[in-house]
Amino acid sequence: MKQQLKIKQSTIGLLFVSPWIIGFLIFTAVPLLYSIYLSFQKVKITTSGIQTKFIKFDNYEYAFAVDANFTEKLTQYLQEMVISIPIIIVFSLIIALLLNQKIKFRGMFRTIFFLPVIIASGPVIKELIDQGITTIPSIEQYAIYQSLNENPDGFMNGILLYLIKNLIMILWYSGVQILIFLAALQKMDKQIYEAAKIDGASNWESFWKVTLPSLFPMIIVNTIYTIVMYSVFSLNPIIAHIQTNMFKVDTGFGYASALSWIYFLVIALTLLISIGAMTLKGKKNYS
Repeated sequence: MKQQLKIKQSTIGLLFVSPWIIGFLIFTAVPLLYSIYLSFQKVKITTSGIQTKFIKFDNYEYAFAVDANFTEKLTQYLQEMVISIPIIIVFSLIIALLLNQKIKFRGMFRTIFFLPVIIASGPVIKELIDQGITTIPSIEQYAIYQSLNENPDGFMNGILLYLIKNLIMILWYSGVQILIFLAALQKMDKQIYEAAKIDGASNWESFWKVTLPSLFPMIIVNTIYTIVMYSVFSLNPIIAHIQTNMFKVDTGFGYASALSWIYFLVIALTLLISIGAMTLKGKKNYS
């Protein structure tokens, strides 16, 4: 009887999720597999339909050996992500800690910081960038900017210039991460902090020994979310480059598919390295 009940419950559950499974297979899995197939093909769109010619790894070789524009954009993307991701995570954590305090108009401040997430569509961001709103106002007049701009090729100078030019844009990405950190902070047991104070821990020590270790899983979640969000944003130059090559006569859908899979593998590898490094460091520091 129990076995029959389990089978019945499992069947009902499968029926509920079956629309999603069917939709995933038809609209996601099949196009993904087809894009892998196209990445090894020379694709031509003719009046009689799509014609393909197997060319092995030529599309992938072309991406790294010939298409200097793609490798340049890919390198720039990795450099910007290495700079931007830690800043977004740290900023989100600081704002979440502040919003978790008992202050007036706390709900209004939460709304203000989350508002960019609602309106941050591609056309809106593009318009803000074109108007120069995403940079610090009148930053060109400051001596530090002029000094850095005189030698933009230096490693540290390049990083600082990127931060100055894109600081507001970077902070724009922090709304969801702030909410995730804030939710985790509100779930923490206050008795832990009381016990730490009894043992003589200061607020700074409580943060490093209690708050940060408790938030470590959420830091990993926010890191994953930020990397993915940063990588799939509609104004990403790599995505624009892939879209441009889709309709070129000499490249087409086959080459665009190869670029897409290279980009996907780079994102997956970045996630693997980031989460692996953070997990190992967390185990070492908090074990």
